[in-house]
Amino acid sequence: MRMLIPACIGAVGASIASLWGGWDHAMVTLLIFMMVDYVTGLIVAGIFKASLKSESGALESWAGLKGLFRKGGILLVVLVAARLDLMLGTNFVRDTVVIAFVVNETISIIENLGLMGVPIPKPVINAIAVLKQKADPDDGDG
Repeated sequence: MRMLIPACIGAVGASIASLWGGWDHAMVTLLIFMMVDYVTGLIVAGIFKASLKSESGALESWAGLKGLFRKGGILLVVLVAARLDLMLGTNFVRDTVVIAFVVNETISIIENLGLMGVPIPKPVINAIAVLKQKADPDDGDG
């Protein structure tokens, strides 16, 4: 029994990782960045009361829940991309999707740090502006 439980947990973990195209550095990076983004968002709202996700800027359970659902949606898109890669016999689709989401999470983390008052170097701010413009060229803000 002592060996059966860890073996079952390992088998379930391997099956889940397999669905998302494996447990590689890109996937680990995405999951870490998603966690860092969520935690920095909680800090911005809970401690600094400067969140852009709520009217008061303070921590709201509904905003936090929506954030978790968004993270789940990201993982679903990665799952779809991984399955498309399997069907096409490539690694391109999943990797591209993961990289795009890592960039998006990076932007969000830096924005959160800026809301906390952490000084962000000008080249990073400029790079984020360029990335945002490329992500939404029809947006009149950029």
